[in-house]
Amino acid sequence: MLGNFKDSTIKAPIAVFDSGVGGISVLRELKALMPWENYYYYGDSANAPYGTKALEEVRELTIGHVDRFIAQGAKAVVVACNTATTAAVRLLRQKYEDVPIIGIEPALKPAVLSKKNPNVIVMATPMTIREEKFHNLMDRYIHMAHIIPLPCPGLMEYIEHGDVQGEELENFLEKLFEPFDKQKLDAVVLGCTHYPFVSRELKNILGENVALFDGGAGVARETKRQLIQKGLLSESREQGEIIFANSEESTEKIDLCRKLLYSRAYTEEG
Repeated sequence: MLGNFKDSTIKAPIAVFDSGVGGISVLRELKALMPWENYYYYGDSANAPYGTKALEEVRELTIGHVDRFIAQGAKAVVVACNTATTAAVRLLRQKYEDVPIIGIEPALKPAVLSKKNPNVIVMATPMTIREEKFHNLMDRYIHMAHIIPLPCPGLMEYIEHGDVQGEELENFLEKLFEPFDKQKLDAVVLGCTHYPFVSRELKNILGENVALFDGGAGVARETKRQLIQKGLLSESREQGEIIFANSEESTEKIDLCRKLLYSRAYTEEG
């Protein structure tokens, strides 16, 4: 259940959904921008990873979860997963025209605009990279930059286990970027919401001159804009409540969600 938020629709929670714990990176941005809102975070870790599944399976899983969030009273839904966004957000918006449904896509635009003719790598799940939605996004900016899609199967599993630093992860990332001349890289787009949690390791490998971009802050701003537009922005200025749930139903996974949200050890600045 989403919790007991029955006073009014405005006090109802914003449901934030991801295939696992990665969407916490988006929840951090939402909470920073709108700390007074109530949030319900749901991770489908039992079915993770989504990025290596077939499109139809991801679509069915995502729509099923969002149906439940809305039936239980969520006033808005943030699909904080690039893969799930690709698979289902367009259909969900058609199904729920009166409910703000906010998706996420790789932050390619700010990366391309960061300098003239940059060399940009887009890290993402295999499904995100192979789908038409991503290719359409890339086609919009291909004349302005050298864009290289980089599928990263196996990376999200590190974050799912709370492994956001250490020698094993560093070796994994080193091998991932081995084919590229790091001196010629200008930007890396973190095209999966899990990936911001390994930002420090990426900077250690790529160097401080390579800029990292993710879409979390943009999603938070768009969510606030849509809430205002629909008259759903909370009028309270007291700290909101956050409820965590996960399809694995393990206390360890919920504890990891809290650590990723609150602990400085799991932030880039920590």
